[in-house]
Amino acid sequence: MWAEEQVMYQIYPLGLCGAPFDNDGVLEHRILRVLDWIPHLEKLGITSVYFGPVFDSDTHGYNTKDYQKIDVRLGSNEDFANVCEALHRAGIRVLLDGVFNHVGRGFWAFRDVIEKKWNSAYKDWFYLNFDGNDAWNDGFWYEGWEGNYDLVKLNLDNPAVCDYLIESVKKWIDWFDIDGLRLDVAYMVNRNFLKRLRWETDQVKNDFYLIGEILGGDYKQIVNDEMCHSCTNYECYKGMYSSFNSMNMFEIGYSLNRQFGSDPWTLYCGFHLMNFADNHDVTRAASILTNPRHLPLLYAMAFAIPGYPCIYYGSEWGFEGRKENGDPSLRPAIKNPEWNELTDFIQKLSQAKTHSEALNYGSYRQVVLTNHQLIFERRSENERVLVAINAGDYSYHADFDAGCGRAEDLLTGEAHDFGGGSDLAPYSVSFWKCEK
Repeated sequence: MWAEEQVMYQIYPLGLCGAPFDNDGVLEHRILRVLDWIPHLEKLGITSVYFGPVFDSDTHGYNTKDYQKIDVRLGSNEDFANVCEALHRAGIRVLLDGVFNHVGRGFWAFRDVIEKKWNSAYKDWFYLNFDGNDAWNDGFWYEGWEGNYDLVKLNLDNPAVCDYLIESVKKWIDWFDIDGLRLDVAYMVNRNFLKRLRWETDQVKNDFYLIGEILGGDYKQIVNDEMCHSCTNYECYKGMYSSFNSMNMFEIGYSLNRQFGSDPWTLYCGFHLMNFADNHDVTRAASILTNPRHLPLLYAMAFAIPGYPCIYYGSEWGFEGRKENGDPSLRPAIKNPEWNELTDFIQKLSQAKTHSEALNYGSYRQVVLTNHQLIFERRSENERVLVAINAGDYSYHADFDAGCGRAEDLLTGEAHDFGGGSDLAPYSVSFWKCEK
């Protein structure tokens, strides 16, 4: 499937395009700025773009007001259709953020409840108690997402709510020809709704792809044949940067073996999960790593482990931002993309992954593991790739049976002789494609 071979790029459009935080109701065609980024995406080797919230919302996009109207701060439905068409012409698929667990206080059905109270035809779209009250003195209490009352929880047990959301998704496919969704807080979304969403979208577009946001626990609770195709791999996200910061590759090595190893209890063999160095909710990779020389190695790992990589806009050239400074610091306006040594390296990673059967579909086997080094094998039916990472500031000689005499480095094109193992340079990474 196309999604299993993708190199994804995440854009938070309200941020990148410089929209005001509060919805001022003024129509501005900011989303068209994305058109200027397409040559950059093509050069980088991106095959899909995942857009954060684009629909009308109160502030940050996750408090939706209308699922069938592009936020006026970004432009019109026609503007976004033009952006999607241009991306598709460039061979880049489009995925949207599906925010179905909650809405904003400005959501049209919730505004009707505020006005009409128990006489509203939409009162059963939410979890309400007319014997209580809220901080806005609405005259009733309602459930908010994890105690955030600007995010009004939807009642997904109500068929009318599900019908409206499914109808909206079908319109997105019709209007924008989107190729998939990333489902916000999917770990909390009603499972029956997820099943219906999967079935309905399969009928409309048989290669439509659903990625669930899940922070922990068993990914199989939402990644299966009835619900999502994939999910966010937060376990390996944390394991990757933490392993570099603590100089302890055993942490990520444990997670990779637990998820994809050959032991009978391995959890996710055959799964294609979303790997990422950072996103719109967490500190940027360039800010969280204690040693900046580990940044290329972190990206190499995200590209090389089972699954597919997702690059957050700006991070491909080392853009910084810390979570403790607030979400806006993670979602800045950037007028023009940049290019530097890190971007050039990520381009090489994209080329290597795109053209490697083993990196897209191969099994995982750990070969060498020390505190500072990790070597593992990705093996498919027709190809074998050895990935070697040395996080140390010193050269390291690794003794192991490569199973082949020579190999080509997919990143440099250089030949390698495995006669007595391999010498790893300081802060280095190699993708060795072994001769059969």
